[in-house]
Amino acid sequence: MKAIGYQTAHPIDHPESLLDITLPEPTATGRDLLVEVLAVSVNPVDTKVRKSSARSGDGPDYKVLGWDAAGIVKAVGPDVTWFKPGDRVWYAGSIARPGTNSELHLVDERIVGHAPQSLSHAQAAALPLTAITAWEMLFDRLGIAPGKQPSHKTLLIIGASGGVGSIMTQLAARLTSLTVIGTASRPETQAWVKELGAHHVIDHSQPLAAELKRIGFDTVDYIVSLTQTNQHLPQIVEAIAPQGKFGLIDDPVKFDATLFKRKSVSIHWELMFTRALYGTDDMPGQHRLLNEVAALVDAGLLRSTMAEHLGTINAANLKKAHTLIESGKARGKVVLEGWN
Repeated sequence: MKAIGYQTAHPIDHPESLLDITLPEPTATGRDLLVEVLAVSVNPVDTKVRKSSARSGDGPDYKVLGWDAAGIVKAVGPDVTWFKPGDRVWYAGSIARPGTNSELHLVDERIVGHAPQSLSHAQAAALPLTAITAWEMLFDRLGIAPGKQPSHKTLLIIGASGGVGSIMTQLAARLTSLTVIGTASRPETQAWVKELGAHHVIDHSQPLAAELKRIGFDTVDYIVSLTQTNQHLPQIVEAIAPQGKFGLIDDPVKFDATLFKRKSVSIHWELMFTRALYGTDDMPGQHRLLNEVAALVDAGLLRSTMAEHLGTINAANLKKAHTLIESGKARGKVVLEGWN
């Protein structure tokens, strides 16, 4: 089968950073699905792993990246109960297994959902990883209750125009009564965040606390930092309300949690791979979550966050996608579809 992989970690402009390769077809066992991958999207985690992690061992093996995928179930393991060949699926995979940048891919059914009927494969591939991350952060980590009961609570999403921010903004605006404030620094990304449902948009290239005061908020109850937490941390401490909740998904080099002690702020990390990585008892929660998100999409409450379609799945186009992600200027999700 066709795949894209690499053997040694390189910058994206290196000729061997990503390579078109041929691999043996895998076989489904246990609770695995064998999925014919029809579309993938690229996330910051793809670029981080590529830059820092090489293949294991000294043989000719290749490391294959990619987690988001939409496709068709080709075969199922003997213990599979929720899917059958021919089912249309979407998922974000496991960081501990080979990735989705291959024509055929093995994935545990417990982290797979039935894809939305109203989306194309490319549109569907844009959502799983970011939707899981956003959903788990809002409703599991921060404990925000879905529902439209009256609320005076506020949520600030730092980096609201990116992949996770694009779906988190929608989830918070559509499923809760929170006042949603997104950050974006360019006119086109600010317009995107507003279009996705944010009640207010502020500029994260300016001091956040001052920007919030400019639109009438002295503090906010929940803050989620999706990027550049190191840079924004002093402003986050100033802007968050006493007894507020702070969530983050990136990897700050230095993070002083004691800065939040005076306000009794709770701190919450989110990594959507945790359930699959550790085989937690609630691992099937991602199956249910993806099915619920699919239903919301088909009901017209959520939309795909696909913003860039870079063509077929091959090394050259994946390099373009990685370059765009690493530039920090991507809006929404970057998607590739089909094989040539």
